[in-house]
Amino acid sequence: MSHTDIKTQGWISKLPEAWQPFAILMRLDRPIGWWLLLLPCLWGIVTGANGATGMVGYDVFLIILFFFGAVIMRGAGCIINDLWDRDLDKQVERTKNRPLASGEVSIVAACILLFFLIFTAFMIALQMSYLTVGLGFLALVFVAFYPLMKRITWWPQAFLGLTFNFGALMGFSAATHHLNSFEPFILYLAGFFWTLGYDTIYAHQDKVDDEMVGIKSTALLFGRRSKFWVSIFYALALLLIAFAAYLAGAGVIGLTLLALSSFHLVRQINDWEPDDPANSLFIFKSNHNFGLMVLVGLAFINISPTIEKITGFTIPHIGF
Repeated sequence: MSHTDIKTQGWISKLPEAWQPFAILMRLDRPIGWWLLLLPCLWGIVTGANGATGMVGYDVFLIILFFFGAVIMRGAGCIINDLWDRDLDKQVERTKNRPLASGEVSIVAACILLFFLIFTAFMIALQMSYLTVGLGFLALVFVAFYPLMKRITWWPQAFLGLTFNFGALMGFSAATHHLNSFEPFILYLAGFFWTLGYDTIYAHQDKVDDEMVGIKSTALLFGRRSKFWVSIFYALALLLIAFAAYLAGAGVIGLTLLALSSFHLVRQINDWEPDDPANSLFIFKSNHNFGLMVLVGLAFINISPTIEKITGFTIPHIGF
C-alpha cells in the first residue's frame, strides 16, 4: 500500500520553505479536520440563537471567533497527537512522513509552536463567557489525552467523539451564556455518535499497519461488521439532532431540511469500501457536507413564523 493524506502541493508549496513543515504539522493542508471541529460549534451557536432569524451581530462575531479557534486548536491537537505518536507514526504507511516522525521538525520547535497556538486560542476564548472559557479548558484535557487511548482501548474513536464535540456546548454557551437547556447536550451526544461513525471509517485506512504495530481502533474491533455499526452510529446521530431541533421548537421546514441530511449518510454507507484506504479517506472527508446540511437545518428551525408573516400561510408547528 502507498497511501498518504499529506498534501505538499497547492497553497502549502507557496509558503516559505522553512514554514511548510509546520503548516503540514498543523494539518493546514487538510481542512477537513478543522471543519469537523468547527461544525458542532456552529450547531451550538445557531441553536442557542434560536435559528438564523434570531441571530444578532454578536452571534456573527462568535462564528468568526470559533472559526479561528477551530483552525488553531485543530493544529494544536495535531501537534499533541504527533508528539505522542511520533514513534508509532514511523511504522504506519500513511503517517511515516509526518514532520515529527520524519525528523523534519524537532520536538522543541513543535512544543514552541504548540505553546503559541494554545496561548492564541486562550486569547480568543477570553472574548466569550466565563462558562465557555471553562469548557475550553476542560476540552483541552481531553485533547491532551486522546492520543493515549489508541494504546489502551479499542474505542479511541469514542474518546475522539467526546473531545471533538465540545464545540456544541461551547457554541451554545457562548451564544446564551448558560447551559440550562437540554439542546446543547443532545447535540453533543449526536456529535459523539457522528464522530464515532466517521472516525471508524477514517481508521480503516490504517487497519493493516495498526494491527501490526499494536494500535487499537474500532475499525479493527468491528472488522467486517463496520458498515453495520457505522450505520447504527449515524442513525443515532440523526435521531438526536432531530430531537434537539424538536426541543428548540423546530417547525416542518426545519425538520424537513434536517431529514434531507440523512440521504447523505445513507449514500456514505452505500459507497464506502472498507478495504480501500483511498475510498475510506474520501468518504470520511465528505462528512463536512453532512455537517453543513445539519447546520442549514438548524439555522431554519424557526423560519416558519417569518414565512407565515410574508405569505400569510399557516405552517404546522411541531416543537414545544
